[in-house]
Parts: sequence; structure tokens; C-alpha cells
Amino acid sequence: MRKVDLCLSSEGTEVILATSSDEKHPPENIIDGNPETFWTTTGMFPQEFIICFHKHVRIERLVIQSYFVRTLRIEKSTSKEPVDFEQWVERDLVHTEGQLQNEEIVLMLQGHLMPVAATMISTF
Repeated sequence: MRKVDLCLSSEGTEVILATSSDEKHPPENIIDGNPETFWTTTGMFPQEFIICFHKHVRIERLVIQSYFVRTLRIEKSTSKEPVDFEQWVERDLVHTEGQLQNEEIVLMLQGHLMPVAATMISTF
């Protein structure tokens, strides 16, 4: 079975909430699949975004690419609406001195979910 990046706008995924936005680097860049674009935050923390899938999905791994994120929390919900989130994983990321942080998180998910919330709790 082929692996699909479910977290792309081309797969019907939407960013339905972001706690900050920049005209040049909007939250939609999170899911555009272009490695040259990105979402930038205001520098105040925590920062959060919620991604909603167009159908229930099963997620086996997450790949997080970021800069200067110290602590990241991922929450999940099995509801169609972005409510009733429960903590899924919280991770302290390695400081990479201004280099891209590539964090792969392998998950053991039972069941399916629709919205996922990511919170950048602190930075370096």
C-alpha cells in the first residue's frame, strides 16, 4: 500500500486555526507541500495551529520541520469538530543552532482521527 502525505492541502486538509499569521508566510504554508514556504509566528509563545482532515485518517508517523522550537505538544481528536482534544505526544526538540529541526515521531494510534492540534510551547 502506498504511503500518502495526508497533511497536504491537495489531500483536502485545511488549517482551520492559527494563533498568528504573517502576510508573507501564512498558516496555509504548513500544508502546501512546498519545502521553500513556511508559516512564521509572532515570537510570542505558546503558538498553536489546528489541522483538519476531510475524512477520518490513521496516522503512523509525524514529521515536524521547524526552527528554534524547544517543546512541542501534539493533541488529537476523534470528533469531526475541533473539540475534545487529548494530548497525544509532547516532545522536547534538539537545539540545532539555527539549522532546520527535523523530528520524526512514530506513533501507535488506535482508531482514526480528524483534527490535530500542534502547540509550540517554548523556543530556544
